[in-house]
Amino acid sequence: MRRGAVSLMVALAAAGPGLVPGPAAPAPARTPVVFVHGYNADPGVWGRMREDFKASGYTDADLFSWGYDTSQSVNEVLSGRFAAYVEQVRARTGAARVDVVAHSFGSLVTRWYVKYGGGSTATVGHWVSLAGPNHGTSTAWACALWSQACRDMTPGSYVQKQLAEGDETPGAVQYATWWSNCDEVVNPDSSVPLTGAVNNAAGCLKHNDLLGDDAVSRGVRAFLTG
Repeated sequence: MRRGAVSLMVALAAAGPGLVPGPAAPAPARTPVVFVHGYNADPGVWGRMREDFKASGYTDADLFSWGYDTSQSVNEVLSGRFAAYVEQVRARTGAARVDVVAHSFGSLVTRWYVKYGGGSTATVGHWVSLAGPNHGTSTAWACALWSQACRDMTPGSYVQKQLAEGDETPGAVQYATWWSNCDEVVNPDSSVPLTGAVNNAAGCLKHNDLLGDDAVSRGVRAFLTG
């Protein structure tokens, strides 16, 4: 194999999942949006909401869906990988900041990055949590024996304590949450709202139904562009 081909393969591997290296773009008209799925899910869960965003004027070049191994640690592994992905998006789009929309467990991964990884001061404009176990959920005990991610979601875990310490919504980031009083995964419902965030009641929706609900989708778009 020629040296040039090897170099190209190395560059592609370094770009991470979903992004291929390319020249930096000028600053976009819209802030790029990074969607982050929850536990035992994948980027495909965002299909309906991505279509809603495109119908309202966003393009595929503005929208990114990060995929990751949800069995791993929030603070030791995943937040760092998310930080690297954000840097790839910024380099690709030319944007100074990104907006983050997270569902469920993805809320903890992205919050850790915002609070402890530099996102609150430089790289995140808006942060949205849909049904995030932001103060833990008792249902996570069911998988805590074999999954580090589940242990991170349990009430009183190291991750929960660190995220709750001090300011729950630090920096210049604008924060919002959506929660349901019929959520069968996040228990109690009051786990989702954060002090300092715009906390929205989504009505009686199941945990995953927040991903495809029209009212929630409209609310998220209005929050990001308001």
